[in-house]
Amino acid sequence: MKKCISEFIGTAVLVILGCGTAMLVGCNAANGSGYLLTALAFGLVIVAMAYSIGNISGCHINPAVSLGVLLSGGMTVKEFFCYIVSQILGAFAGSAVLALIFKLGNVTDMTGGFGSNGLAGVNGSAVAGLVVEIVLTFIFVIAILGVTSKKAAHGSFGGLVIGLTLALVHILGIGLTGTSVNPARSIGPAIMAALYGNSAPLSCIWVFIVGPMIGACLAAIVYKLLEKDPKNA
Repeated sequence: MKKCISEFIGTAVLVILGCGTAMLVGCNAANGSGYLLTALAFGLVIVAMAYSIGNISGCHINPAVSLGVLLSGGMTVKEFFCYIVSQILGAFAGSAVLALIFKLGNVTDMTGGFGSNGLAGVNGSAVAGLVVEIVLTFIFVIAILGVTSKKAAHGSFGGLVIGLTLALVHILGIGLTGTSVNPARSIGPAIMAALYGNSAPLSCIWVFIVGPMIGACLAAIVYKLLEKDPKNA
């Protein structure tokens, strides 16, 4: 239960600070600083949460990361599904907090996407969006598996490395798909946007579920092959 609560809180914080920053600064090509601020927001949340709840739940706060850990033998199937439910609920709760804040403060247009993902940067191509999410999630998850490996010599800097990697993939991905690499982070804002009359994010939500999960599977498979000791093969 403590692990699930930690995942709920961590994912909610990710959405509040990451998607909230995206709502405020914008993520269009004409405003490059918006890219960097949003990328840093997502990355720094991971750093903060890794050192806050990492020792409790591992700070996955992402179904794709949980899948990578599951396939690597780091958790049970039961834990996996409990994590996913907690992460999705946390993402929705985070979106609800944003709705409350921006509605009370009348800060921005509430019909917006709440930092949700889309395919505008790839001209509406679901295939291109899928490729982007697979590649970026692969990079992100394989970095996590490497950093958290028992063989890794990262000391206490694992959370920092993971956070910086998330910021890195955002720098490229924001202009293409808004960068998901996290189905929960996409589902929560998309549902909240639909409740406020914008159903566009839900129309392509499958890309941001399937893509990250495929990317995570590939990362787990590749990392296992790379990590395997030839003497025991």
